Amino acid sequence: MTAANPFQDPLRFERRVPECTVVIFGANGDLTKRKLLPALYRLMYERRLSPGFAVVGVSRTAMSDDQFREKMRESVQKYLEDSPFDNDVWGGFSQGLYYMTGDVNNPEMYARLAARLAEIEQARHTGGNVLFYLSTQPSQYAITAKGIGAAGLARGNGWRRLVVEKPFGHDLGSARALSRELQEVFPESEVYRIDHYLGKETVQNILAFRWGNGIFEPLWNRRYVNHVQITAAESIGVEDRGAYYQEAGALRDMIQNHLLQVMATIAMEPSGVFEPTAVRDERAKLLRSIRIMKPAEVPENAVPGQYGPNRIGGVEVPGFRQEKGVDPNSQTETYAAVTFLVDNWRWAGVPFYIRTGKRLPKRVSEIAIQFNPAPHSVFGQNGDGTTPNLLILRIQPEEGISLKFLSKQPGAGMKLRPVSMDFNYGASFGERSPSAYETLLLDAILGDATLYSRQDMVEASWAAVQPIIDVWAATTFDFPNYPAGTWGPKEADQMLARRGHEWRKP
Repeated sequence: MTAANPFQDPLRFERRVPECTVVIFGANGDLTKRKLLPALYRLMYERRLSPGFAVVGVSRTAMSDDQFREKMRESVQKYLEDSPFDNDVWGGFSQGLYYMTGDVNNPEMYARLAARLAEIEQARHTGGNVLFYLSTQPSQYAITAKGIGAAGLARGNGWRRLVVEKPFGHDLGSARALSRELQEVFPESEVYRIDHYLGKETVQNILAFRWGNGIFEPLWNRRYVNHVQITAAESIGVEDRGAYYQEAGALRDMIQNHLLQVMATIAMEPSGVFEPTAVRDERAKLLRSIRIMKPAEVPENAVPGQYGPNRIGGVEVPGFRQEKGVDPNSQTETYAAVTFLVDNWRWAGVPFYIRTGKRLPKRVSEIAIQFNPAPHSVFGQNGDGTTPNLLILRIQPEEGISLKFLSKQPGAGMKLRPVSMDFNYGASFGERSPSAYETLLLDAILGDATLYSRQDMVEASWAAVQPIIDVWAATTFDFPNYPAGTWGPKEADQMLARRGHEWRKP
């Protein structure tokens, strides 16, 4: 009997979604207003949630259920992207929205929450299924989990799961400590560490592109791939997040989690089956295969940067040290570029260049896979036979895939010119792609952890950046070292030039 093709399975969205209650701790924060409630409303609009679905918002701000519903209505209308707002759908959805004023540090709050959940279970027929979502300060993750456990809320009539937002620790030691504390209450199988990058359509499509097409997977190795570049650039500065960003920095905020997960998805071995454990096992293996730098190797393989003031489009733009809440002598990096090597048979010797930064020339996230050039140019002076083929997977803002190759230029003679074959999600499918939070929230409700990070994956990614963190913490940099609106410090260009490469300009 032929095994079923996992990529021909019905979409996860078409599976039966169980009744449940989502408890959001930190429900008065930006994440709830901008991402979580708009995503949940959209899922209800598309009839992907059960009629008895419920949400309990928990925050210290005093509010009634009706006040919470009105506030969330305003937020959904404001932040709903590419979607209509339907008053009838909202009317049914809002009946399942509840609010509790409470402090996560107060044990009494969890007793009141238990009573509220029991009432909702009876009224909404949720079957005792509860998804706890930690949208609090990271310092409150362990406290909240322990409060849930002490009140007996981690066990019940139905399933109980915990969703945790990044950052998962501040370094390798704190990440391990956080995992231990969470697992004292919830088993690892019920802890969902959310990384919204893995919910993006293009990142998910990497697996379909590689494993669903026989012409690409044979080329996906050191014999044909010269190097890989992963870029996550933002044109904005830190805006009102200066105080937070000063503690995090680009390496922790983007590379340790989002971009190493993207790298693992690009470079992992194919799993035997497309199911959560198998896929996450392979992603974890790849992360453990990243070569750990020695302290002496860090300066040549990791470059920090910090943007300074500049005039962009006739407007004076402040540097990071002039942003609100930032130390005027801050040593925090707003740009980071790192060369990672993978010690396995598939990728030995192939550099993976990862860069991210604030106040760069444009907002773009992409993966560029450069293949080796043709071994011999048969066209001599008449052809550009040395231009390598390039595969570009665009994560944002326009999701799609481009393949660059050489073609004969029209006219007499054999003159070659680079051209592109492009695939665009919107144009090809003619329908809206779900947001990352729609995908990930629904997967958590369904119990599908494929796109979530596991403890061993988190620890492996921290291990890969820990030497860089340690060396940079002991170094005083001459910041700022790149003007706002440019592509970062010159040292990042030199890092690639040592291997005969240069950054692609998106």
